[in-house]
Amino acid sequence: MPANYISPISMEAISSLCGELGKNNSIRPSDYERYDVKRGLRNSDNTGVMAGLTRICSVEGYYILDGERVPKEGKLLYRGYDIQDLIGNVIKEERYGYEEISWLLIFGELPTAAQLDAYREVIGACRKLPDEFVEDIIMKHASKDIMNKMARCVMALYSFDENPDDISVPNVLRQSLQLVSQFPTIMNTAYQVKRRAFYNKSMYLHPIKERISTAEFILRQIRPNKKYTQEEAHLLDICLMLHSDHGGGNNSTFATRVLTSSGTDTYSSIAAGIGALKGPRHGGANIKVAKQTEYFTETLSDSTDEAQVKDLLVKILNKEAGDGSGLIYGMGHAVYTKSDPRALILKENARKLAYEHGFEKEFKTLENIEKLTPEVFAEVKDYDKAMCANVDLYSGLVYKVLGIPEDLYTPLFATARISGWCAHRLEEITSNGRIMRPAYKSVSKPKTYKPIGERE
Repeated sequence: MPANYISPISMEAISSLCGELGKNNSIRPSDYERYDVKRGLRNSDNTGVMAGLTRICSVEGYYILDGERVPKEGKLLYRGYDIQDLIGNVIKEERYGYEEISWLLIFGELPTAAQLDAYREVIGACRKLPDEFVEDIIMKHASKDIMNKMARCVMALYSFDENPDDISVPNVLRQSLQLVSQFPTIMNTAYQVKRRAFYNKSMYLHPIKERISTAEFILRQIRPNKKYTQEEAHLLDICLMLHSDHGGGNNSTFATRVLTSSGTDTYSSIAAGIGALKGPRHGGANIKVAKQTEYFTETLSDSTDEAQVKDLLVKILNKEAGDGSGLIYGMGHAVYTKSDPRALILKENARKLAYEHGFEKEFKTLENIEKLTPEVFAEVKDYDKAMCANVDLYSGLVYKVLGIPEDLYTPLFATARISGWCAHRLEEITSNGRIMRPAYKSVSKPKTYKPIGERE
């Protein structure tokens, strides 16, 4: 294990300062209402504040009637195409679809067969990282967290780019295609180095194989024997397609667009997206769901029994069980109300493989959580609004079924979302042309300067 850096700042000293910091930084909730400030860029009904326009992706879960939100079945549209149609046809034709979705998001229309073949060839050819990059950037400084390592690697790629600051569309497109290609390689290499440094296990750095799909490439690289079934690779491919984008307002994409609006380089913008996605309120939520599922199966004598699951859900909501947060992870969404199309697709396609690989109990546990949570919310919180499972409820179990280590749950999300981030960066460059600069109102009172000798 690498030696930890010992900070010269003691935590005891820091603790003594926290009271001072907290006293001067808290803002009363009533002040937000007084000045009509939208906390978290959210309206009072929890809808997002309209901050921009996009042609890339639409997330729909309700419509407005007489000023009220009316729930409807969720829809996710990539460039106007329904995600259920896109994935349904890929499954029907028994092929891999992530590269097609990546092209669609970046270029705006479905590719022809010739365009898709050429795109797949480019993706495969660019998977290799620059000479000495793995040894100098990844292996010398192992990280406990793969997301942080991926952000560092992306920033380091700036130094290997002959023209990193050129934000013309052709140059940013070149950088984008390279990043889409290299993300799986960066993710796996960072994980293998962590295995060696922190788990005392062997690294497996297999030779790069070009002429396979992204999903196949990921499974081949992370498994010691490089073996996988087509059924497994197709399920992972579905995950990648579902996570490729989710509109301009999700936290990581918005972060990418904010940095892009400043005129900064591609690597800085994408690193911001990685940092945002890492958060447990965003991409890191799938790990929370995985731990929650383990808690249910370990705590209850039979987590497939609805009565037992309901009792535990009630305790969790009352902060009497679980992690004490009062949250049920994997349930509810800021936009989707009646259904999250991503969760529906994932659940439908994961069931067979989950049962075959011995995860029937975990799958049924998730079904119980999905079914009973709205009922429990209504009884405990008097919450009468529509609530559905979100994609995180089933994605963690899918990764577990595929033998993907928990360390890679959120990095896999990033590896899919890089296509969406790049698409939004390109749209921001070509369409907006103004730096994002929202206003913050100061609620500090005027003060008179005191000489240092007169301060108490």
